[in-house]
Amino acid sequence: MKPTLDAAPGRWEFFQQFLRHPLQLGSITPSSRFLEQRIAAHPSVGTASLVVELGPGNGGTTRALLRAMAPEARLLSIELNPDLFALLHHIGDHRFIAHHGDARRLRETLAHYDLGAPQAVISGIPFSTVAPAVGREILDAIAAALAPGGHFVAYQVSGRVAELARPIFGEAEVDMEPLNIPPMRIFRWSKPGTEPRH
Repeated sequence: MKPTLDAAPGRWEFFQQFLRHPLQLGSITPSSRFLEQRIAAHPSVGTASLVVELGPGNGGTTRALLRAMAPEARLLSIELNPDLFALLHHIGDHRFIAHHGDARRLRETLAHYDLGAPQAVISGIPFSTVAPAVGREILDAIAAALAPGGHFVAYQVSGRVAELARPIFGEAEVDMEPLNIPPMRIFRWSKPGTEPRH
């Protein structure tokens, strides 16, 4: 099946969901193409055999990731909001798995689809608006699931994720993408260790 990776639909739907669930989305608009491209350009995306995306929203970043990924790689996107999850069905790519569920259950979700440890986890979950205890549970789940030597990337308005992640992942590398509404910080961590040889 030929992938359909053109522009993401659902900007209006995203705005409606923000009005209904502002703490769940954390931003009034989806990611800009500049932010999407910057996230997808992270070296781990192009070399990973498995990428996990948490909080794909309307699927714009999802499409950018798929364009950057290897032909044989897989992408698992986990979305909690049922209306935004429905928008992901417009993505026709055999490498893509959309899952409606909670990021805290990441390891169980990977096992459900018979997937191993991801080399990259990309998160748009707004850690500044989720309860700190929930944020720590999500970060613990990411750390437990991520392959040794793997990378965790979070794009955020605030620096809350860095505070929550410090005891788990250590200090973050941080970049800024100003061409987004609002401007976004991009936090990056590497999990200690190296990938096992197959």
